[in-house]
Amino acid sequence: MAVLSSLWAVVITTSSMAQTVSQHQQEKSVQVAESATLDCTYDTSDTNYFLFWYKQQGGQVTLVILQEAYKQYNATENRFSVNFQKAAKSFSLEISDSQLGDAATYFCALRGSHKLQIIFTQDEADALNISSVQ
Repeated sequence: MAVLSSLWAVVITTSSMAQTVSQHQQEKSVQVAESATLDCTYDTSDTNYFLFWYKQQGGQVTLVILQEAYKQYNATENRFSVNFQKAAKSFSLEISDSQLGDAATYFCALRGSHKLQIIFTQDEADALNISSVQ
């Protein structure tokens, strides 16, 4: 799977609060049944916000997991979980027991407490390649 090289960003805001998300790892390859971790850092001056991981595959974008910043525990959804470090402003996606169907482009997003405020970039999205052992 090739990493998408096009630049794409969506910024919809209703306030002047500065927010950014960054993914620096461009591609990761793992074998089936291995675990994979995709890293995301963010910055926001908002005190109440939501963090998301999305998966893009075959032209479809789906929500993988949601973390609410005020919650003390890390969100988990089946084989997907997050390592949310609020003080470090880090939000990593952990995929356990990876399957071929997990191969996709993943990107993190941030939504502040203000309505209609979401920021994500695909130019720095992580592509996850999964191969089976033959």
